[in-house]
Amino acid sequence: MSSLPVIGVFTASTILSLALFTFTEEGPVSTPTAATNVDAGNAKFSSAGFDLTPWTKSQIEERCKDLTEEQIRITQASGTERPFCGTLLDNKKDGMYCCVVCRLPLFESTSKFTSGTGWPSFYRALAEGHIAEIEDKSHGMARTEIRCGRCGAHLGHVFPDGPPPTGRRYCLNSEALEFYEEGDDLPEGARPDAEIGFFAGGCFWGVEHAFSLLPGVLDVVSGYQQGTVDRPTYKEVCAGTTGHTESVKVVFDPDVVDFGTLCKFFMYLHDPTQLNRQGPDRGTQYRSGIYTVGDTQLEAARKILSEVQASDDFAGRQIVTELEAAKTFWPAEDYHQDYIAKTGRSCHVNIPAALNAIGRDSSERSNSGR
Repeated sequence: MSSLPVIGVFTASTILSLALFTFTEEGPVSTPTAATNVDAGNAKFSSAGFDLTPWTKSQIEERCKDLTEEQIRITQASGTERPFCGTLLDNKKDGMYCCVVCRLPLFESTSKFTSGTGWPSFYRALAEGHIAEIEDKSHGMARTEIRCGRCGAHLGHVFPDGPPPTGRRYCLNSEALEFYEEGDDLPEGARPDAEIGFFAGGCFWGVEHAFSLLPGVLDVVSGYQQGTVDRPTYKEVCAGTTGHTESVKVVFDPDVVDFGTLCKFFMYLHDPTQLNRQGPDRGTQYRSGIYTVGDTQLEAARKILSEVQASDDFAGRQIVTELEAAKTFWPAEDYHQDYIAKTGRSCHVNIPAALNAIGRDSSERSNSGR
């Protein structure tokens, strides 16, 4: 993002009226570049569980009443703040950077780096769909503008000269962002609209595919979890030295399916009595586990584990599923995602038994969330 001429003095109302021509009542004209967003009814969720339904013109106008003239100039009229002047340039605190307009989380502090350009820089967005990319040929140059994927607010630009692992540099205006330190109470808009659960039950290919069939499940991602190595590779996890499991992240709408139902489905999907293996696969990476987010999920999982263990289905067999607080989830390589759907291969999971356990017939399989 180069240093652009500063717009002359405008009032907030003037800037807003000039800027809103790029919006319709249905939301921003620009289209986010997301590939993994999913629709659920009239809501559009990202893989991180946030509602990406485009904001309307009236929503944006109402929110802009609470913004400063500089924030409106930048976000609604594609302005740029002077380099080395932004309040968040040197921020070193842990937390989340959100859109100043709709408060959609955009970047985690872990992806922030010092670029030397004079603007806050990040190498990875929080999730696909949270950032919209638009060709920008203004000021006699070709660049890629970035906007908020929900409200269309101008944020800055992205360049292909960032550090590994993405090689991208998202160059942001501080005034386009709100920062929430880790542990802060998040306002509406910055909190996920869907819930996330984590399950490990052997090879993640089949587990991912099975969960994707459930109504209310919005997205499922295969990955690695509960280990000690950051950004593990499949080869490293298979070596059995990282402590990670092959797990799946399940994004779901709690108004359609609750966490307890997902837990029960999972318990009958695999064999929770097998220690450090599932089917032909052996090793600690194939152990059975439910990894919870918060006390409510923990209590729900405990209840289901107790009920399943006491059922006739598991009489004389000890369940060895570990129940722990979720640690960092590292998405697996792209070729592992949607593997069953792409290849048509079978896996160890018992989908009919799992559906029957939650009161659904196998003929009811629905992919409504994905």
